[in-house]
This record gives sequence, structure tokens and C-alpha cells, in this order.
Amino acid sequence: MANAIYPLYKEALLSGAANIDLVGGTPKLALIDTGAYTYSAAHQFLTSLTGIVGTATAIPATRTVTNGVFDGGDVTFVAVTGVTVEALVIYIDTGVPGTSRLVAYLDTSITGLPVTPNGGDIGVTFDNGVNKIFAL
Repeated sequence: MANAIYPLYKEALLSGAANIDLVGGTPKLALIDTGAYTYSAAHQFLTSLTGIVGTATAIPATRTVTNGVFDGGDVTFVAVTGVTVEALVIYIDTGVPGTSRLVAYLDTSITGLPVTPNGGDIGVTFDNGVNKIFAL
């Protein structure tokens, strides 16, 4: 699988649906075991996501959207244990899994992935180049 923006997130953006705001909302990053989760274009909310390793972590409030490019501060997952992580998923946390919208699936060109948790911290450093976290 290659990095992808969930199609139902794109649809929500174009229709002005709820829970789409990457800057004013609460976007989180989840570590994913691809042995337990397979990306599907039909997935829309956190209830579809399986294989989360550790605890999802908020992307820092330094988030920006400029010229169709989403960027934000790097993320550190603290004291992670569990199975090997091969992908990341960004979602907008509403506090309710059934309305927490999936945004992006990232598994390609992610420095440090795959990683096997050993109880230590796992840092995710986003691209400082043109695409930042992702571009539409």
C-alpha cells in the first residue's frame, strides 16, 4: 500500500461535513500494525481502525494548512510496547470513535518504520520538504 488520503475524508472536505478541521480540531496520530489492519478506501471513522499499537497521540498545535499542504510538529509516543508498527494513521479525534474521522494512511517513506516497540519512546519526524505531513 502507498500513502493515501482516505477518500471519505476528501468527500467530507468537499461537502463541508463535520469533523474535518486539521488545524482547529484535534488530529491524532496512531501507530498501526499492518498485520491487524488493512487499509480500505471504504473506512471512514476510528471504529474501522484495528491494529493500533500503544496510545494515539495528538499532533502538536503548531499545525498549519498552506496551499493544500498539511504540516505539524513532530510526535513522540511514550513508553510504547506491543507488536511491530509498519504504518501511521491520522484521524480527527472527537472523543467518540464513531465520529472520529480517518484522514490519512501513511506507510511509505516514513523514517523509522517499521519499528518494534521495546518499552521506550517512538518519535515520528515529519518531512520538512515540500509535502510536509501530506499534500492534497
